Amino acid sequence: MQGLGLLTLSAMLSSPSTYDCQKSNQITSCSPPQLQIILFFFSLYLIPIGQGGHKPCTQAFGADQFDGRNQEESKAKSSFFNCWYFGVSFGTVISYTVLSYIQENFSWGLGFGIPCIVMTAGLLIFLLGNSTYRYSVKKDEKSPFVRIGKVLIGVAMNWRIMPSSVASEELATIDGLVENGGQYIIDDVEEAKAVLRLFPIWVTCLGYAIVFAQSSTFFTKQGVTMDRSIGWGIVIPAASLQAFISLSIVIIVPIYDRILVSTARALTGKPSGITMLQRIGTGMFLSTIAMIVSALVEAKQLETAHEYKLVDMPDTTLPMSVWWLLPQYILFGVSDVFTVIGLPEFFYDQVPTEFRSVGIALYHSIFGLGSFLSSLLISAIEKATSGDCHDSWFNDNLNRAHLDYYYWVLAGVSAVGLS
Repeated sequence: MQGLGLLTLSAMLSSPSTYDCQKSNQITSCSPPQLQIILFFFSLYLIPIGQGGHKPCTQAFGADQFDGRNQEESKAKSSFFNCWYFGVSFGTVISYTVLSYIQENFSWGLGFGIPCIVMTAGLLIFLLGNSTYRYSVKKDEKSPFVRIGKVLIGVAMNWRIMPSSVASEELATIDGLVENGGQYIIDDVEEAKAVLRLFPIWVTCLGYAIVFAQSSTFFTKQGVTMDRSIGWGIVIPAASLQAFISLSIVIIVPIYDRILVSTARALTGKPSGITMLQRIGTGMFLSTIAMIVSALVEAKQLETAHEYKLVDMPDTTLPMSVWWLLPQYILFGVSDVFTVIGLPEFFYDQVPTEFRSVGIALYHSIFGLGSFLSSLLISAIEKATSGDCHDSWFNDNLNRAHLDYYYWVLAGVSAVGLS
């Protein structure tokens, strides 16, 4: 909230207008004041820092309001994660449509100020319900970090001092190593095992996170070269197509929560209808299909450029409607309903009670690291494919690039993670 407030303030501070810059021959006169620049970047860094604490903690706190031991509340808890992402996606739709229009046609200060006011109102409403919330009773025991850390340190030490003949396959587990070196509370050992079991899931989901990063980068770049007119002289921004991801989530989540889960619950008897791993796997499968569709659409785009002899005219709009990209955006949204909603619920359920916000933070870290891995993969492919004799897959001229090859690689990465 403070970051948005400072961002609004930085946008409202007076700076040279475009008209004044065009009249002036001095470059420095068009630069905003140094204070405004510092305030702007400080607010940009403050927002993600705040989100780093806000997202995992509020989501875990919301889920804590349901008693997992009660069957009805357990069902409601599963719906909570669906409702949470529904609200986030609905807000994203508003951001891509209404706020983008306000920022472009009125002012950036107003465009940033509205979210700041909404966040302030949300905080006040949250505080009003303070007396009605459920809180976890903190037991008189050590921190979970201390308990789990002690077990892991003990395992590492026992592994080092154990003779190779003893460190056999049956002892190459936490249970075996703990039994052969010291006394540990069995609950602490089980907590450590539960946390360690998350890391294979965490690693396999990185492929999905790499795919997830493409919707705001190369998908938008594809849309820039296509015909974006929708009639009446209206040309939509390429980035606005991302709203269809959130819009598809807003449409699919109620269908999933009220129809699909109810049907699956009647068949399986599980409160969530299907297991969390089944839900996550379904989303990863759909993301693979999305990448295959993206590759086929990009191949069609390149074919159109060659057909109309526009290969060396990157600034010319291709005679191909931007709506060709719609299926891949919708598939991304549907896959999010399964994986992006299923992951926090899975991480929340698998960790010790005191670790729940940390568990959801681990979920968020998947997508943070996935974005970095996406950048590294692009850099590696760029280096490998660029040269004097051939065009890079990521050539600035998309008519000579091969994003379709890259999408096939990502489809393979996603399939490997699914397997």
